[in-house]
Amino acid sequence: MALNFPNIDPIIVSFGPFHVFGQTFEPALRWYGFMYLVGFIAAMWLLNRKADDSNGIWSREQVSDLLFYGFLGVVLGGRIGYVLFYHFDFFLADPLYLFKITEGGMSFHGGLIGVITGMLYITWKQKRNFFAVADMVAPVVPIGLGAGRIGNFINGELWGRVTDVPWAMVFPNGGPYPRHPSQLYQFALEGVALFLLLYWFSKTPRKTGAVSGMFLLGYGIFRVVVETVRQPDAQLGLYWGVMTMGQILSVPMILCGLYLLMRKQGKAS
Repeated sequence: MALNFPNIDPIIVSFGPFHVFGQTFEPALRWYGFMYLVGFIAAMWLLNRKADDSNGIWSREQVSDLLFYGFLGVVLGGRIGYVLFYHFDFFLADPLYLFKITEGGMSFHGGLIGVITGMLYITWKQKRNFFAVADMVAPVVPIGLGAGRIGNFINGELWGRVTDVPWAMVFPNGGPYPRHPSQLYQFALEGVALFLLLYWFSKTPRKTGAVSGMFLLGYGIFRVVVETVRQPDAQLGLYWGVMTMGQILSVPMILCGLYLLMRKQGKAS
């Protein structure tokens, strides 16, 4: 017994085709890209509200700069991280694979590094404390993460391991056997649960860096847990027979999160 996969068309609307210099182009608005837009708009709305309530500490123009470099970090870091972490062999064989975005592939951990890089630039440009900026940004991130996992589900990708649980699904590209809908697990944990956790945690004044630490710890634990039922990447498999690449990359997040939560330095904010 297995649930039916909804088979939603991953393309919302397509345009064209257009013929330019003998080449055919058919641009399209896809659900996966639309989910990135949803996350960006939600982050913009929430951060602008925070700016309005900051008593002049933040302006909407400064938030706009933060969003621009943060989104740039997500896109560039996500793509570079995916290529380096998951398909480095493709990159060695063809360095231009890095730019073949139509073939898909984004990495959360790469995107996180990209966002951190963007925040470092903003803290230098606006002369702010890095962890104060990170504490403001962290609670809005799970919205984009959750939306992205819905996009993965609609695409029928990143499915889970074979199982006989009643809610298992047969994915179009996942073979004939029912599998864990791990994208929905990640939506529930990385999106909904992490958002609620950070919303609750940030309601009380915390020392600088604590909210960032809770984000790193919460995401890291949730990712490690879900990876136990998510199908390992075929080209990588399990390291040492037990750990996926996603789990390996999440361990430093857990350790950094624990450090930020346990350190005594940092004034309450």
